[in-house]
Amino acid sequence: MTTQILIELIAVLTAVRDDTPQVMTIDHGRSLPSGPLENAHRSLQAGVRAWVERQTGHPIGHVEQLYTFADHGRMLTTEQVRTIAISYLALTRSHAGETGWRDWYDYFPWENAKSETGRTCRAHIERRLCQWVAGMDNPATRIAQWQRCVSLFAIGDMAVWDDELVLQRYELLYEAGLVPESGCAAADAVPGQPMHHDHRRILATGMARLRAKIRYRPVVFELMPEEFTLLHLQRVMESLSGIHIHKQNFRRLITQQQLVEETGAMEENTGGRPARLFRFCGEVRQARQFTGTKIPLAVP
Repeated sequence: MTTQILIELIAVLTAVRDDTPQVMTIDHGRSLPSGPLENAHRSLQAGVRAWVERQTGHPIGHVEQLYTFADHGRMLTTEQVRTIAISYLALTRSHAGETGWRDWYDYFPWENAKSETGRTCRAHIERRLCQWVAGMDNPATRIAQWQRCVSLFAIGDMAVWDDELVLQRYELLYEAGLVPESGCAAADAVPGQPMHHDHRRILATGMARLRAKIRYRPVVFELMPEEFTLLHLQRVMESLSGIHIHKQNFRRLITQQQLVEETGAMEENTGGRPARLFRFCGEVRQARQFTGTKIPLAVP
């Protein structure tokens, strides 16, 4: 029996608007822009660009391959057809009036550790995970799974929240039967908007990749206007990571690494004292596709 392989191209298109990280969606927020690889596409990247522009009207610039998803049963197909998804991450800027943009944290409210909603959601998840683990018959399994829960969701006073483990946290909730994609009833699911097929898993992968990248590459450049205040830059970094950043540490590190330079202009509309405007240094703009230039998350 011959198995037919279908290639699906999926885009995690991310922007930050009003200090809120956003993802471009279709189908009323239930799917990411996607479509099959066609003979007319000269390359995989050309194909994903074509589908994004066709479905959203939003052209995209630089894209990078994110991950290939080839799990059996990832989409409802026959035994003779297997769909492999090749996902891409793209950074852009959203504009007023565009439709399709959704807040990251509509899908993953527990990932916004700096918001009251996020903290409340995490407390709820902790209770649900306790119930899940308590129902396990094997003591060794209970201990191992609870340690996993503690590590991923930073349960307890001594635990540390790792903002990069977005995918691992989602997969734990899937395994525990706490998200609709796992087949649980909506009333039994933890907060968070579901998506079709495995698109929320793919979004989690994109979020994790971007959170990791902003620690060692100035990719946030792609999301910023040409000129910005340091406070604006800090807020964008906080919105992407979902954690608070120590203001003075952040500014010291940015200055030490010579990532930005003053423009000589001032931002007057701050609601307080005028603030100096900055831009990324020319060398950063030229080298932003390469590793080695750091914008670290400076947490207290």
